[in-house]
Amino acid sequence: MKAFMDKDFLLETETARHLFHDYAEKLPLVDYHCHLNPQEIYEDRRFDNLVEVWLGGQNPDGSFAGDHYKWRLMRSNGVEEDYITGNKPPYERFLKFAEALEMAIGNPMYHWCHLELQQFFGVYEPLTVESAPRIWEICNDKLRNDPDMSARGLIAKANVAFIGTTDDPIDDLAWHEKIANDKTISVVVGPSYRPDKAVNIHKAGWKEYMENLARSVGKETLPTMADVLDALTQRLEYFHARGCKVSDHGLDYVPFQAYTVAQADAVYQKALRGEALSVQEVEGFQTVILLHLGKAYARLNIAMQLHYSCLRNNNARIFKLQGADTGIDAIAQNTCGGNIAQLLSALEEEGALPKTILYSLNPADNAQLGTLIGCFQDATIPGKVQHGSAWWFNDNKTGMIDQMTSLGNLGLLGNFVGMLTDSRSFLSYARHDYFRRILCNLVGSWVENGEYPNNDTALKKIVEGVSYRNAVRYFDL
Repeated sequence: MKAFMDKDFLLETETARHLFHDYAEKLPLVDYHCHLNPQEIYEDRRFDNLVEVWLGGQNPDGSFAGDHYKWRLMRSNGVEEDYITGNKPPYERFLKFAEALEMAIGNPMYHWCHLELQQFFGVYEPLTVESAPRIWEICNDKLRNDPDMSARGLIAKANVAFIGTTDDPIDDLAWHEKIANDKTISVVVGPSYRPDKAVNIHKAGWKEYMENLARSVGKETLPTMADVLDALTQRLEYFHARGCKVSDHGLDYVPFQAYTVAQADAVYQKALRGEALSVQEVEGFQTVILLHLGKAYARLNIAMQLHYSCLRNNNARIFKLQGADTGIDAIAQNTCGGNIAQLLSALEEEGALPKTILYSLNPADNAQLGTLIGCFQDATIPGKVQHGSAWWFNDNKTGMIDQMTSLGNLGLLGNFVGMLTDSRSFLSYARHDYFRRILCNLVGSWVENGEYPNNDTALKKIVEGVSYRNAVRYFDL
């Protein structure tokens, strides 16, 4: 029997152990998509206890922020909401989480949490109800008293080279500017452009948001579609000047309707008047924005991420109480591969296809994405169009193996830009370690099965590339 999560965790062969320990393990991290708060990085936030950094909860303004993966886990164990996102004492919340984690065999959360305990706290004992009191004291003592356990210290411990946060176009990026001007901060923190609220003309709050977008470019209103596109471009250029390397679009599905700007303007005017829009009109408006921004991304050398196929906010009761991103989302089933192809083709025809990363939350789309990206590669950069890392509900051992196997079968795994955390936690960098172990074990199994030669030079290039170097090249870091 193997030891529990020792130094060779998930590394089943000698080749896998060699690739991980000698090549992947010590490389810096490029976390090109996450949801960390740049203010907390600049102010070097310290956490009073493990619950603050692990579970989070309700903010003073009434909003909720934290690790919704853990919230789902606790709900699945029948825990009352007051212990999950509420104001129960932190230690009681921690005990409830420990109870749930004991039941999480087969869940990546079990591995992530223990990797975090090992890497950041030096705790190698499994977290159980019995061990929880000891682990609570050890972790809290480190968080409160170790000078290297602040937000910046945790980033440094994880050897992070680049962080791409997720930011709204109307954000003034003041905290990013402060970080860039602070010579004591070694990690590069870049804003990422997330224009979902402008794109989602059919969702609540859109009209009010457009007023805020207007103010962000010094105007009272945006009277026409041309003004909207100009405002979005101005804000993108503002982001670019402050280190933006990547954009991100969170879409229910990728739309495509071949609308002109004039047709989109007619839809825009209807929406401003509060009139109902058809699905075709919504998609036409969205397509015009996506094409316009795609061309701008290409001009500015900003990568475009498209995340889709999430069925959001399914529990109406929790959504009304806590809002979005609180653990009540699921996988959707959409058939928008043809729309993606039309969107990329329209940009490519004009010589304006940006570097693009495609993520579907539905793993059934892996093969489609693997074949689709091959239609739009060119000589500008290896792997210009990427099948993105196993996302959200797929960033588990099975999901990562399936995504990389599919990419290897249908494309070039060696050009893959690798892992991202997509997380709100400063401890979640352990997920990169998890990913690298799975990568090295997968590659090692192919080598030891005679499916790829035991060519150390080639293997080093592939493993180091997927772990770190491809992302540095792709995002021009």
